[in-house]
Amino acid sequence: MKKLIGIAVSTALLAACASAPQRDDRIEQARTEIQTLAADPLAQQAANEDIQSARSSLAAAEAAQQAKEPLPVVDHLAYLAQRHAEAGEARVQAAHARADMARAQDERNRILLTARSREVSTAQMQAQNAKEQAQNAQDQLAQAQQQLADLQAKQTDRGVVVTLGDVLFDTGQATLKPGAGLSLDRLATFMKSRPQTKIVIEGHTDSVGSDAYNDVLSQRRADAVANALLSRGVPGEDIRAIGRGKGYPVATNDTQAGRQQNRRVEIIFSDDNGRFAQGDGGEPIRR
Repeated sequence: MKKLIGIAVSTALLAACASAPQRDDRIEQARTEIQTLAADPLAQQAANEDIQSARSSLAAAEAAQQAKEPLPVVDHLAYLAQRHAEAGEARVQAAHARADMARAQDERNRILLTARSREVSTAQMQAQNAKEQAQNAQDQLAQAQQQLADLQAKQTDRGVVVTLGDVLFDTGQATLKPGAGLSLDRLATFMKSRPQTKIVIEGHTDSVGSDAYNDVLSQRRADAVANALLSRGVPGEDIRAIGRGKGYPVATNDTQAGRQQNRRVEIIFSDDNGRFAQGDGGEPIRR
């Protein structure tokens, strides 16, 4: 009797197993891969056909499972669904790689454009600065030329020369008169606007008096003009003062008018490189 009961229970269990749906892990794996693939933002664009094929194969596998088809049949359909999902994942990864490359190229182009714009801006700024510097140089040159014109400068074989007559000093004296200030102001302004220019200041006298007396007087007068320029901000290394005495007259000493022309201070200007046409003689003035 007990044996008959055991057989009956076993038969019932087998019947229950036969009526329950078969479980296939491959179907679950395929379903998970399809869901993961479909959730990617690029999936619909890059792998839509793969998703549709994977879902169709998955549906066929699930239908075969419900119809109690043999397990190998269900397995094969689930395998096909999984392979379609894997193919879609590969396409999506390739799409992501292309998108990353495109973003990198866009960033590179943006950086190049920014650098190019900066270079253009820098070049424009440099060009503007060069233009302004050129204009300033022209303005300074015009101003310097006007200042020399105001000083009645003349071009000679020794270079540009400005002659300051004996109105700067009383007869036999080396102290500058108050009226000398305007000419010295103009001269100092010119020198400070042309820092590369140097000058030689030469003192000259008429023939009245001994050679020794006139040598000393001419040097004192040249020094007086040099000191006046120093006090107006002209650097001492740009000035040389020389007393020439009575040895270089520009007119006869036999008349009062001629002697007046010979009593003078001459300013000889260097070129823009600080060189003089006939040498610069003398030592720089030191404070």
